[in-house]
Amino acid sequence: MRFLLLFLLLIQLCMLPDTAAQPRPINGQKSPLMTYSFRLQPGQDLKDELDKVVHEQRIEAGLLLTCVGSLTDVSLRLANQDAATTYPGHFEIVSLVGTLSTKGSHIHLSVSDSTGRTIGGHLMPGNKIYTTAELVIGLLPDLIFTREPDPAFGYRELVVKKRNRK
Repeated sequence: MRFLLLFLLLIQLCMLPDTAAQPRPINGQKSPLMTYSFRLQPGQDLKDELDKVVHEQRIEAGLLLTCVGSLTDVSLRLANQDAATTYPGHFEIVSLVGTLSTKGSHIHLSVSDSTGRTIGGHLMPGNKIYTTAELVIGLLPDLIFTREPDPAFGYRELVVKKRNRK
């Protein structure tokens, strides 16, 4: 009898509308998504090239969708540190995430070495491409990302604004 009641309850739950699947921005803004894809060559600096793309393409609201590749000479600003830490050697890019804007980007990089040890932090200049870096950037044409001082910590944090279309 308990099994039957539990089974009937499960069926009723499955028939409820899926409200979790409905997009509901919380203190955010919506925008369609476009993409921009490119490949970096050996010897190029990952951060410098990303900054160059952001400015040349006039990206005011973008995000890193994916990046695969390898680096030699890794430079990261680790958590709660003021200066970059550098690591010589060869590394696989296992994650590159962040927001991109001509008004200030915020990017984190994780890499793994030949033993699988993984480290990560803020992307700094000095990350040289070893064999390749294949990147896809998402562009949000209806938004503008800016960075403004947050009163809680004083850091310049993300502010999302709706683009005024004329």
